[in-house]
Amino acid sequence: MREIVYLDTSAIVKRYVDEPGSEFVRSLYRKAYAGEVKLASSIWNVGEMLGVLDKAYTVGRINEGGHVVARRKFLNELNRQTRLGILTIIHLRTSILINSWKLIEKHHIYQADALQITSAKYVSADQIVVVDKKLHDVALREGLNAVYVG
Repeated sequence: MREIVYLDTSAIVKRYVDEPGSEFVRSLYRKAYAGEVKLASSIWNVGEMLGVLDKAYTVGRINEGGHVVARRKFLNELNRQTRLGILTIIHLRTSILINSWKLIEKHHIYQADALQITSAKYVSADQIVVVDKKLHDVALREGLNAVYVG
C-alpha cells in the first residue's frame, strides 16, 4: 500500500505559489503522479484554498485574470487527482468534528487546525505536511509524523 501524505491548506498553497517549502511540496505531487504516494486533504481545505486565492485577488496581490487562472488550475488539478486516485478528499463527518473539538480544548488551537489533525488521523496518514509551527508541534504530540515546511 502506498504511503498516505496529508497536506494542510498552507502546504497546498505552496504547490501554486513559489515560496520556501514549495519545492518539497511539489516533489510530493510528483511522487503522487508517479504512484509512489497518495495525497490526502480535507474538503475543508478546498474552501480555505479558494479563500486564499480570493483574498490574494481582493488585496491586489494578483489581478482578476491571475485569480481566474489560479482558481481554475487548482480546481482542475483537484478533479484530475481524485479521478486518478492519487488524492483522497476527506469529507467532514460528525466523528471528525467531535474529535477536533477535543483537540481545540486540549491544545488551545483553532477549529481549522484541529480538523487537519483529526482528518489526517481519520485516513491513517503516514505523514502530515504543515506550514504552521504550532500545528506541527500539536501534530507531533498527537502521535503523527509531522513535517514542517514553513
